[in-house]
Amino acid sequence: MTALTAHRLHFAFSIVYHYLFPQLTMGLGLLIVILKVKGFRGNVAAADSARFWGRIFGLTFVMGVVTGIPLEFQIGAGWSRFAHATGGVIGQTLAMEGVIAFFLESTFLYLFLFGEKWMAPRTHVAVAVLVMTGSWLSGYFIVTTNAFMQHPVGHVVGADGVVHLASISEYLGNPWAWVQYLHTMTGSVVTASFVVTAAGAFYLLQDKHVEHAKVFLRVGVIAGVVATIMMAMPTGDLHARLVAKYQPVAFAAMEGHFHTEDGAALTLVGQPDVDRLRLDNPIQIPRALSFMTHQRWNARIEGLTAFDPDLWPDNVPLLYYSYHVMVGLGTIFIALMASSAALLRKGRLFHPRARPLLWALMLAAPLPYVANTAGWMTAELGRQPWIVYGVMRTAHGYSANVSAGNTLFTLLGFMGLYALLSLLFVFVAYRIFASGPGPLVTTPPNEDEAPPPDSLEGPPAPTEGIA
Repeated sequence: MTALTAHRLHFAFSIVYHYLFPQLTMGLGLLIVILKVKGFRGNVAAADSARFWGRIFGLTFVMGVVTGIPLEFQIGAGWSRFAHATGGVIGQTLAMEGVIAFFLESTFLYLFLFGEKWMAPRTHVAVAVLVMTGSWLSGYFIVTTNAFMQHPVGHVVGADGVVHLASISEYLGNPWAWVQYLHTMTGSVVTASFVVTAAGAFYLLQDKHVEHAKVFLRVGVIAGVVATIMMAMPTGDLHARLVAKYQPVAFAAMEGHFHTEDGAALTLVGQPDVDRLRLDNPIQIPRALSFMTHQRWNARIEGLTAFDPDLWPDNVPLLYYSYHVMVGLGTIFIALMASSAALLRKGRLFHPRARPLLWALMLAAPLPYVANTAGWMTAELGRQPWIVYGVMRTAHGYSANVSAGNTLFTLLGFMGLYALLSLLFVFVAYRIFASGPGPLVTTPPNEDEAPPPDSLEGPPAPTEGIA
């Protein structure tokens, strides 16, 4: 194994594991705000639910911090030439993410988790909004950094090969960043909505915390049906058009389109054969790819053979399958959430006959993680062989003095450490889900008056606890 391959595997593992956590917190921040608003308007179960998901948010946030900080050190250690060449540009948004977004989110998360007992309800709702704002700002700064690597703007390249920032407004206003950001944040809402509905389905199937479970399902399904549709249209469609315009070779590889064609078909299923430059066993919709890309049935779509093979993504089959896994799962998400929303509107989602759908919602919880990971793989594999598209090749960006053996040794260490962190995360999350949502307690209850664990009966919570 070459040092370049080892460095790529190391960073790929670290960032894929890390992103398991922010994609939940960013979407969950929005759902917590919705629950807090419902609680502020008098829905006690929604207030309890916001408190419950706040604990999950806090746990997930800690995991995101622990696994995110090493990534910036990895850029310097494993990709020193890339850091040297582009640090004056990407360092701007990475610093903004740490100084502005991270501190905003972490500060107000502490107040959200521990300040409800002494805050006015309206103030606590505002704190929830600020937590969400911090998490979404963090997402924007990171996505803008990646968007520069996909579609570099607002820069100049010096005679020494170092990239300098020429326009901060152009850099922050990168059109690729805005579309990618909307698509990424919508994906995080999809993840959060599936996790929340899965928890609601789990409790409802066990006949525990029934009122809270219904709140989980109502909020999760409504947010989920909107987000899953938005993932396809307009955000997914806009993102695909950007790729077709600025990275046509990546677009051809994603679609398994080997030969230039007028009126190109959209491939639903097929296996790319790079050696023979063809798709095996394809199932296609005639002319649909041309229409979806250019709104003309006979529009020309360039194939991979129209480009120099040195510019092809270095793993066309993996790119193709990643893209189609993302799209296929997205289609399933729309169908599942739309079916749930239809039953919810008719008042049948909580009926015993809907148990199969509740099982489907519960078991589908891991799938958005797969889809989001496949989406990021599509973006990163499609950008190859460039680390900054059209500016710097990946082969010129890694740390040449760090050997493959050293990199693999640290990769094994990261895997072991993250395995332990995963066990700790699962243990704490299990404890939170086992205890379930409950009312805010400001004083120890009298044992004779304490309600049963799964009941909403009993003395009302203090007024300041109903946020």
